[in-house]
Amino acid sequence: MDYIESYNYWLNDPYFDEATKNELRTISDDADEIKERFHKNLEFGTGGLRGVIGAGANRMNIHTVSKATQGLCNYILKQRDYKKEMGVVIAYDSRRFSKEFAERAALVIAGNGIKAYVFPELTPTPALSFAIRRLNCISGIVITASHNPPEYNGYKAYWSDGGQVPYPRDEEIINEVDAIRSFSDIVTADRAAAEAGGLFNIVPRYVTDDYIETVKAQCINKNIVSDGGGSLKIVYTPLNGTGNAPVRRVLRELGFANVYVVPEQTDPDPDFTTIGYPNPEDPKAFILAKKLAAETDADILIATDPDADRVGVVAKTSGGEYEHLSGNMTGTLIVNYILSQKKANGTLPSDAAVVSTIVSTKITRGIAGTYGAAYFDVLTGFKYIGEKIKEFEASGAHTYVFGFEESFGYLPGPYARDKDGVATAALICEIAAHYKLRGMTLSDGLVEIFEKYGYYKESTVTVTHGGIEGAARIASIMNKLRGRYPETIGGRAVTEIRDYKKSSARNMRAGTDHKLTLPVSDVLYYETDDDSWFCVRPSGTEPKIKIYFGVRAATAAGADAKIKSLTEDATAFLDE
Repeated sequence: MDYIESYNYWLNDPYFDEATKNELRTISDDADEIKERFHKNLEFGTGGLRGVIGAGANRMNIHTVSKATQGLCNYILKQRDYKKEMGVVIAYDSRRFSKEFAERAALVIAGNGIKAYVFPELTPTPALSFAIRRLNCISGIVITASHNPPEYNGYKAYWSDGGQVPYPRDEEIINEVDAIRSFSDIVTADRAAAEAGGLFNIVPRYVTDDYIETVKAQCINKNIVSDGGGSLKIVYTPLNGTGNAPVRRVLRELGFANVYVVPEQTDPDPDFTTIGYPNPEDPKAFILAKKLAAETDADILIATDPDADRVGVVAKTSGGEYEHLSGNMTGTLIVNYILSQKKANGTLPSDAAVVSTIVSTKITRGIAGTYGAAYFDVLTGFKYIGEKIKEFEASGAHTYVFGFEESFGYLPGPYARDKDGVATAALICEIAAHYKLRGMTLSDGLVEIFEKYGYYKESTVTVTHGGIEGAARIASIMNKLRGRYPETIGGRAVTEIRDYKKSSARNMRAGTDHKLTLPVSDVLYYETDDDSWFCVRPSGTEPKIKIYFGVRAATAAGADAKIKSLTEDATAFLDE
């Protein structure tokens, strides 16, 4: 049906509640808004749903959540490895309607005869990943839109290993969701009856306690925490999300005595009143934290996003100023610390492996090599890191010790299959205590690493194409780029171009092509002969194209100049 027919269906069908219909009546004279809400169904993509909250087929609401969950249930019930004692565990963050969406998903699951477990309170995404295996569940759901603006919410699906649903399961679940033609096909249980029948359950407290203990066990040097944790001054902001209780608990129980929490951003706030855009990648997220840091003379500032899977860091420099660390900088500090300290204390496995993404800093490969660890590249998206952990465990070829992506996502152990801002917050405090005992700051520590391996610098440019025409515009840009094989860009010789959509790479010097082994993805990657690279990919969750840049130089000034030049030259090439 077209968007007008879809609008009228929602407006008149008895399935939909009166509140939904009343909201839709308010836009009856706004043709553009009707089209925006009904020109397509909110797509259940490879990660799940994400969209603006509101009534309509192209919005996040009780009904689109119910449909997605019914599709997931239809898929689960067809799986040979599904057993009746297995269930689906559900977590939710502080956003508008997150709790309501979580409870509705649980009732649809129960309505299909599958056990549902719902966390009793706001819960970080990594705790959901951990709980799936702890409760021996077949799947998991987290209601969150991560760091998106407050008008958004989302729905991410996980599988039994604790990772986001991988290929080809993701496409198979999408097909099940798309096969639902009528909302009347959705089966929803009565809560009281579901509870009485053991199909609607609250996640036991021991699951959260076990998660916290596991996070604390990622601490590498307890003596460093005990010796330096008492003097380290930490400012923390949960950005009004799920991180407040678990991060503060972990830091307190590990022995970090001086933790100051930004009061305006402590309690849950679905409007994110003090920031609007709750993204720890954005320096604006640290405005209030910096104010508190000035009052407390803090050594380190930490922010977790609303579902506490990402973490941002600001470090005091030796000059007393505060430096925002990029995701790559934080990842560099962590991988160097984990490998060097485990090597020193004899706990680094002989088959240790580090995993990162093709758009993250390349310094990681050199650090891993120094300590005899294997290094693996994966596509952007933490689910690919989770897949590597699963692969290592199945084959026994490697032991995972750390993985990260430049977009502020890190996981310091195989206990979960998604990035963990709670564990990372504790680990980065341990690293800060380590350097403080040496009379250094985190910034000093980075310089020490760069002096050894070279100065690596990265940046990202984002181009937004929103609205109905945005997706077509993005596809057109990518298709145009695929028809070009430049020999030089801004005076730099292009040495290789990788097209992950075609699973093919061209060696520009030899003029030959070879096969790529990573999964198919709409990504173009360019390498040049001066240790520079850039990568172009559409965002998987937003109407944007992201362009990533990376360089290496002998000095900090050289890296700054190089990244500026590469960004200008590559952007000009992309605009041609």
